Amino acid sequence: MLWRLIYDEDLAAATYLIGCQKTGEAIVFDPERDVDRYVDLAKSHGLRITAVAETHIHADFLSGARELAELVGARVFVSGLGGADWQSTWVGPYTHTILRDGDLFKVGNIHFKAVHTPGHTPEHLVYLVEDRGGGANEPMGVITGDFMFVGDLGRPDLLESAAGLAGVADGFAHDLYRSTKGFMRLPDHLQIWPAHGAGSACGKALGAVPQTTLGYERRFSPMLRLLEDEGAFVRTILEGQPEPPVYFARMKAWNRDGVPLLRKVPTPRKLAAGEIAGVLAKGVVPIDVRAQPAFVGKHLPGSLWSRPGPAFLMAVGSYGEPSESFLLVCEAPEVDRLVRNLVRIGLDQVTGWVDDQTLEQHFAAGGAHESIPEISVDELARRLDAAPGLPLLDVRRASEHQVGRIAHAVNVAHTRLLPRVAEVPTGEPLYVHCQSGQRSTIAAAALKRRGRRVVNVAGGYLAWAKGPGAHAAAVGS
Repeated sequence: MLWRLIYDEDLAAATYLIGCQKTGEAIVFDPERDVDRYVDLAKSHGLRITAVAETHIHADFLSGARELAELVGARVFVSGLGGADWQSTWVGPYTHTILRDGDLFKVGNIHFKAVHTPGHTPEHLVYLVEDRGGGANEPMGVITGDFMFVGDLGRPDLLESAAGLAGVADGFAHDLYRSTKGFMRLPDHLQIWPAHGAGSACGKALGAVPQTTLGYERRFSPMLRLLEDEGAFVRTILEGQPEPPVYFARMKAWNRDGVPLLRKVPTPRKLAAGEIAGVLAKGVVPIDVRAQPAFVGKHLPGSLWSRPGPAFLMAVGSYGEPSESFLLVCEAPEVDRLVRNLVRIGLDQVTGWVDDQTLEQHFAAGGAHESIPEISVDELARRLDAAPGLPLLDVRRASEHQVGRIAHAVNVAHTRLLPRVAEVPTGEPLYVHCQSGQRSTIAAAALKRRGRRVVNVAGGYLAWAKGPGAHAAAVGS
């Protein structure tokens, strides 16, 4: 048996390729949309992808299952559980198998067993993996999807907080408890192969280790220690979960109903400085990933901002729409990575890209530009002294705001800002802060794009707590 983890650092997402070297067949679990990587990896090991399986209908990226069915004719394995609203309706034209609890299938000499583990989602499956070709007669490990992570379990509130299904989180938490109790009857030696690691919004305390064992989790996972008290388990799993990005709801719907075929990863061209104005005039949205000081100092009008990495899709996915076209402001080595990130959440229309040198040529020739003013926390304290009610927006997570906050600041997490924009304080300028100044820059850029006059608070709450945070007139608890 060949086993390979393909890990996406930016989405903290894991895809697994498992192949039978004797027959040359392979299966991919939980693929992302740009599937060329999996096909190339399989070929490099003398394998062909004949099957693809999903643990559940994902919320944080677009699945590549349909892409593999179309490209290489892979048989699709999906859950048939959880009720009518949780069925993958797109599979009809493709060779597929609808799985129930306990169903068995094989790829070459590797056998798989589907086990229903509702809680994160109603239809969720995990897959026990048994290497019959290697002489085994019991499973080696489990593809656990978003059910069990290293050090944590999948959040049961996501369909309520991200997809807007009111009142389901508590019931799903009890489902997760029952699924976990049943899962713990499996043997300790089983390797746990989860779909996410640290940095994913699909849980709140995911470990940065790529895999674990059931025995280790039984001994050390905080959530598993609560299995003797269902009430405590439910309260703990629901509290403190991070606010999901806006795009999660769209991912759920597309993954259920059919992800548009990508066919190949876009290759945007580099624009010349003289082309930038014309592109902007057509409504193209710049996505700028330069360092924060450079961005706030001068950027193209209407820009979104984020640094590359795990924060990128949290930001762009919360403010960009599939109907929009985008212009990347980045250096050449970053282009492919950023384009792949964007297509993984359905932002396919990347018009082109410009590097810092081209951008400076545009500015030097009198090209349009904007900036975001910044003030220090000391200056914010002085202004609050003079006007305690000035409009102040805290874009940290609610759990961070509860631990410590600046008095009178309105808290709306930057990943949920657009659906809650009516809660943003009126009056101008609007002062925006986060924990360190990065998320507030993301939010300030998005609000400025929508016509608000904003001021970013440099250093954020961390600087406030070390400096004027004891100021009686401006501190909350």
